[in-house]
Amino acid sequence: MLIDIVSDTICPWCYIGKKRFERAVAESGRADVMVAWRPFQLNPDMPADGMAREAYLKLKFGGGDRSKQIYRAIAENGAEEGINFQFDRIQRTPNTVNSHRLIHWSGPKGFQDEVVDSMFKAYFEEGRDIGSVGTLIECAVRAGVDEKEARDFLESDEIRQEVVAADVYARRMGVSGVPCFIVNRKYAVSGAQPPAAFAEVFNLVAQEERTAAAGQAQSV
Repeated sequence: MLIDIVSDTICPWCYIGKKRFERAVAESGRADVMVAWRPFQLNPDMPADGMAREAYLKLKFGGGDRSKQIYRAIAENGAEEGINFQFDRIQRTPNTVNSHRLIHWSGPKGFQDEVVDSMFKAYFEEGRDIGSVGTLIECAVRAGVDEKEARDFLESDEIRQEVVAADVYARRMGVSGVPCFIVNRKYAVSGAQPPAAFAEVFNLVAQEERTAAAGQAQSV
């Protein structure tokens, strides 16, 4: 079963959704789940060096306590999944193209899921700037990637256009928010849904697999 996860590395709901999705997979008992992370930029016009977090929040939510209320609710949801959100430690909101480049590059190397986890933890729990090449190298190393390989890649411009094009493609396909979990290129689960929502889709896939197997058996 193939799961394409369209996500952004600065999306707190994507971090929560990842945890809930993993619980759903564990509860399903399936051992054939293959995950591929796909890029989406919540802020495609973000300056290359990012911007101060306070300025970003003011632009996004306006003044007052609205942002604090929103992030308080997110933190409560995260705590239920074992995530210790530390929004107050975040000083900059980064441009996420380089983080998506690292995720894409790490896929064939077998470290993609670990890299995603490492970046989520660095940004949301440690308040690190994942727009910084140095921070991304550290995230890669924590995930098991060779430091020199990660540095050589991140200091190049490799696959930048592919990542940007994939973001545009996701929007053209109708993805307007993340996370979005696309199962077998057929079913979509939008948002950080509880495991039960994934279970419904997994059951549909299982039923299709049984029907296909029965059809093959009859044709033999």
